[in-house]
Amino acid sequence: MLAIVGVILVALYLAVFLGPSATPKLGLDLRGGTQVILTATPLKGTKVSSSALDQAVNIIRQRVDAAGVGGATINTQGNNDIIVSAPGTSRDQLSSLDATALLRFRQVMAAGPYSPTPAASSSASASASPTSSAASPSPSASKSNSHDRMPSGPLLGSPSPSPTASATAASPSPTATSSTAAGGDQPLPGSQGKDVASVTSFFNSLDCLKTPNPTTGRDDPANYIVACDKGQGLKYILAPAEVQGSQISSASATVDPSSNEWMVLLDFNRKGGDDWLKLTQKAAKQPDVPQCSPPGGCNAVAIVLDGVVQSAPRIQDPNGIPGGRAQITGNFDQKSATTLANVLKFGALPLKLEKADVSSVSATLGSDQLKGGLIAGAIGLFLVILYSLLYYRALGIVTIASLVLSGLILYAVTTLLGHSALGYTLSLAGIAGFIVAVGITADSFVVFFERIRDEIREGRRLRSGVERAWPRARRTIISADAVSLLAAVVLYAVSIGDVRGFAFTLGLSTLSDLFIVFCFTKPLLTVMARSKAFDSGAGWTGIGRARSGAPLEPREA
Repeated sequence: MLAIVGVILVALYLAVFLGPSATPKLGLDLRGGTQVILTATPLKGTKVSSSALDQAVNIIRQRVDAAGVGGATINTQGNNDIIVSAPGTSRDQLSSLDATALLRFRQVMAAGPYSPTPAASSSASASASPTSSAASPSPSASKSNSHDRMPSGPLLGSPSPSPTASATAASPSPTATSSTAAGGDQPLPGSQGKDVASVTSFFNSLDCLKTPNPTTGRDDPANYIVACDKGQGLKYILAPAEVQGSQISSASATVDPSSNEWMVLLDFNRKGGDDWLKLTQKAAKQPDVPQCSPPGGCNAVAIVLDGVVQSAPRIQDPNGIPGGRAQITGNFDQKSATTLANVLKFGALPLKLEKADVSSVSATLGSDQLKGGLIAGAIGLFLVILYSLLYYRALGIVTIASLVLSGLILYAVTTLLGHSALGYTLSLAGIAGFIVAVGITADSFVVFFERIRDEIREGRRLRSGVERAWPRARRTIISADAVSLLAAVVLYAVSIGDVRGFAFTLGLSTLSDLFIVFCFTKPLLTVMARSKAFDSGAGWTGIGRARSGAPLEPREA
């Protein structure tokens, strides 16, 4: 059993040192940064649905990424709160989180490669227009999503089934978008303008791998803008918005009965239906991407949320799409179709986001708090070790070894969880949970050691005393740790904020205690009891018969 513990410890630290970081991910109160709590309130008498709240989280994540903020965590709390925690970030960088996201439909005017070659980024004259030479290869050569078929671009058609409709690729969800170059509340200079010529230079030089969101959610509906489409591997010049997301009455993901494939159904209100027909009529007369250029543009309509292209389907009907209804077919699965439907449904977000609280912690204060927490933990650990050595003497070595092993395991697990998909961040409350858990772990040792002493008081040797004491001590330890674990689970489920961090580390430490006692402490005591020094019951061991109060064996005459 001790060998298994050693293998687990080695495996954990191999994962730590081979991972992205060998240190835990620290929270705001330890590292410094800004936390924003946004409260969502419904508009027009509607309710705050979970779908709308999830879409709001996606939009906020998109804005945080566009501001160049790394390592931020965005979570929902309760039924209408969203918590944004951004370590190492100032308030100004998160000032635009509560702006209402807007969905817009824009005709694609020109397309180019997602990451241009040096030749493609050469400067053009101000009056020049992008030509097909700057565009990427045909969309049929672009990467599909999770399917193996090569797409030809999303299709927009009338809601009636069409025998010629072909399966095509869907664009990714909004959460796939990120940015490290764009920042602040303003779009990048040259990313939008009143005509095509004013954005041509920016379009030619744009590398979407570095700046996938150049308008940073501040796109003007009256302007031409430059945007990126990661799903199709293209960048676009987009015309001014002609249809708004607020003109959508409903959107849903469903299965096309004729092809048995997922699609998205779209319904507009009366004015939206008229505007949609005009937009699709105009776009349908133009050549497909990339054989297109201004002023006519392309046969594609970009669905733009918060300045980011979600999908850019081409128009299937050469006469436009009448009746205020449309269907978007593509190489969808259920998840991607539902995601796009939610984007369309909640693009004009039916929620008003208000900053309920904005708190900042300086990096200096965070460092001081971390230092204070570590000092407190070190003092507590030292007192436990000192007590163990004074009261249990040499047996206290088992306590020290178990506590050290527990600390090594908890450090590795906390580090791995911080740099995994869970993204756990260690806060000051979490450190408090670890400190409290030292006492819980020490309690387990006390229970076991005292049970062994009871057996020795009855005249048994240490080897047999350990085996007889273990079943009774085991039941007590399991019962005590079960109560602690249950309290941690309940506290985590019903609490919010830092209290959840305390509950998480308390529960994690309790599980570690059970593992240590069963797999390390008990086997180690069994090995020690086999040695003559400990089995003889010498006083320095801490469990000798004379020290434990057991009656001495009568001397021979």
